[in-house]
Amino acid sequence: MSRRDEHRAALQSLSPGAVPGYLTAHSGLPGPRGNLELLDAFGDVGDATLVRRLATDPDEYLRCCGIVGLGRLLTEGAAELAGELREHACDPSWRAREAVAIALQRLGDADRARLRAIVADWAADERPLVRRAAIAAICEPRLLTDPTTAAAALDACATATAGLLAVPADERRHADVRTLRQALGYCWSVAVAAEPARGLAAFATLRGQTDPDVAWIVRENLRKARLRRVLDAAPDDVLDA
Repeated sequence: MSRRDEHRAALQSLSPGAVPGYLTAHSGLPGPRGNLELLDAFGDVGDATLVRRLATDPDEYLRCCGIVGLGRLLTEGAAELAGELREHACDPSWRAREAVAIALQRLGDADRARLRAIVADWAADERPLVRRAAIAAICEPRLLTDPTTAAAALDACATATAGLLAVPADERRHADVRTLRQALGYCWSVAVAAEPARGLAAFATLRGQTDPDVAWIVRENLRKARLRRVLDAAPDDVLDA
């Protein structure tokens, strides 16, 4: 039995009122790494009412658990929760923002068409952290095994990059803009590796730009082994802009 299975069984044996205490006791925080297995287990089996309550809890780990649980409820048909997740994408906590990406990936596991629609919408949001959530959610290798979703990941990266370019230079040092840039620094490599035929052409266009933030994004992605493998198998002039 995996640790996730063990936590799932333990959570199911508890009353809803006892669950937050269990989550806190086994969170792994404070510390360098939160308990992701427990986070996923709560996302699997958490009581719907408790999920919604914890999603706004002041405690960071409990809030993350609730946000991941919202992904399951969204998968089960609670379409209105997409808007709530969108707002959580701007949470001051980086862990909570990552929980939003995990929640959307749960949706993608069940319904990639719905994920693609949400990602296309969010990638065009004026808020950099919402754009970041969109690309972080879809640029997950397990979700990019079909051409349509892989193409959607490339489109989301392109849209989010265009959004970054639209930010005035004197505003790009803002933390939320830097967070978006950091995500673009690895998401492009995931998307290109999933759809090389189209992705390499898009990345070549990106490489041809002179904007310093785009140049940083290109350099960071070129450091990723997944992209280097694709480039090694491609014609020598594939990145010519």
